Amino acid sequence: MKKIIAGVIVLVLVGAGLWLVFGNKKSQVKYTTVPVKSRTLRSMVTATGSVYAVKTVSVGTQISGTLKELHVDYNSRVRKGQVIAEIDPATQQAQVDQAKANLMVARANAEKARAVQEDAQRIRDRNQQLFARNLIARADLDTSETNYQSNKAQVSAAMAQIAQSEAALRNAQTNLGYTKIISPVDGIVVSRAVDVGQTVAASFQTPTLFSIAQDLTKMQIDTSIDEADIGKIEKGQQVEFTVDAYPDNTFRGVVDEVRIAPITVSNVVTYDVVVKVSNDELKLKPGMTANVSIVIASKSDVLMIPNSALRFKPSEKELANAKSYASKTTADAATRTPAGVKSDRTAGEASPQRASDPSSGVSGDRMRKPADGMRRSPRQEGESASGGADGASRKAPGQLAEGVGLQGQNQGDTQARRRGDGAG
Repeated sequence: MKKIIAGVIVLVLVGAGLWLVFGNKKSQVKYTTVPVKSRTLRSMVTATGSVYAVKTVSVGTQISGTLKELHVDYNSRVRKGQVIAEIDPATQQAQVDQAKANLMVARANAEKARAVQEDAQRIRDRNQQLFARNLIARADLDTSETNYQSNKAQVSAAMAQIAQSEAALRNAQTNLGYTKIISPVDGIVVSRAVDVGQTVAASFQTPTLFSIAQDLTKMQIDTSIDEADIGKIEKGQQVEFTVDAYPDNTFRGVVDEVRIAPITVSNVVTYDVVVKVSNDELKLKPGMTANVSIVIASKSDVLMIPNSALRFKPSEKELANAKSYASKTTADAATRTPAGVKSDRTAGEASPQRASDPSSGVSGDRMRKPADGMRRSPRQEGESASGGADGASRKAPGQLAEGVGLQGQNQGDTQARRRGDGAG
């Protein structure tokens, strides 16, 4: 029998020890600590922008026609002067042939005019000799002179016609040369807007056939900075940015230009800031969206702590425990009201408000700090101590316990006055 009693006692002690070790952990406050670190503190202006090549050339055509051949495609590397496309040259070649024929006609007319001029010159010279011998009239000499001058002018007009025909031929030959689309720069083809067999019309504006980026190892970002931050941006400031294609990579650049032309969209004024970026690995591609951070101030060796150390958010379990404890404490305070003492609220009251007692520190349904100089009763001190033993995260139940102690003190004073009146 003694062994059974001893075993029961041991089990009870073990159970009590386990409860003290594990069962009371929910009332403990757990803290997460991190070391204070020395880091670099920076002030930044953030914005978004698009990545572009520093120089992009739009290649078009000056003549209309049907696209006959394409010699390059997307991402093709081209050299300056390389033929990248051809337009059907049939129409332009016909114009060249016609211009050549017109030139030949002009030259023939010039020779004819020169022959007529020489004939008029011989007649004039003969008439001058005959007039000197008084063999012809003065009117015949004047007529021959007039014909000579007229034919001389015809020769000049024929020579001008030759020059005009030569110019028309050069123009036709130039248009024939335009049927070959040539790359104006060294670079890479970014876009192509036409296909073989497509007709291009250059009547009113030059159609764009290709877009060629001159050098993709040097890129720029056009960012829109709000007018409230543009005063902080200066040329030469360091820039960090990321793109969605490489979220783990941080690229760097430098502010190259702050443009003063405003851009207004829906009454929002922004300014364009150009950031130069090196793209040696060719990771950045034209059109990418960049999340830009411009460093406007920086300070090193600054002691820093995480922002989470400045805020506290109790868990749902802690909130539920606090509400449960507060409800239980309020119920216990109501049951401890002595018999013969009038309660704060009668059974038939319509209003839920309590009477306010300036000396008790209890006003209505809210607890507040006790009045200065008020002495605590032993019961009040005991309840306050028990309320504060549940941890730093349960201050509200402690305040309720303190209010209950004040109420008990007032009730004791009321009973003492009633006993004094009965004795009198």
